[in-house]
Amino acid sequence: MRTERAESFGGVVHRKLPEGPLEVIIVGRRDPGIWGLPKGTPNPGESMEETAKREVREETGVEVEIERKIDVIEYWFVRAAIDTRFHKFVHFYLMRPIGGDTSLHDHEHDFVEWLPIEEAKALLSYQNEVRVLEKTEALLAGPEVGD
Repeated sequence: MRTERAESFGGVVHRKLPEGPLEVIIVGRRDPGIWGLPKGTPNPGESMEETAKREVREETGVEVEIERKIDVIEYWFVRAAIDTRFHKFVHFYLMRPIGGDTSLHDHEHDFVEWLPIEEAKALLSYQNEVRVLEKTEALLAGPEVGD
């Protein structure tokens, strides 16, 4: 079995409504019942940031602005059909919504939801993405983003 490196780029889109909790967008698939953060792979010639913004826009319907990088997670997976083991790195950015609407998301996900961050952490299917939301909370609790 051969080994390949793969990279994806995505983000945590956040908002804080008056008198409400911090909310983030997560995306879900009915089958196989997986909830995650929006992310995807680059098109030829795209920068990391361009990929992250495009993938988030496509998967959520929301236009975003990048505030800063949050983290990079990594994991391994196998595609037996092509006899390949992948070492994947996913780069996540903190993002602010600047337009669009979740009703405009593409067909890749069945559900696109704004949820309080605690609910989102409880629904996410993978612990490494829960840690990304924990880092998001820490970043947003610190000095103003962009300072």
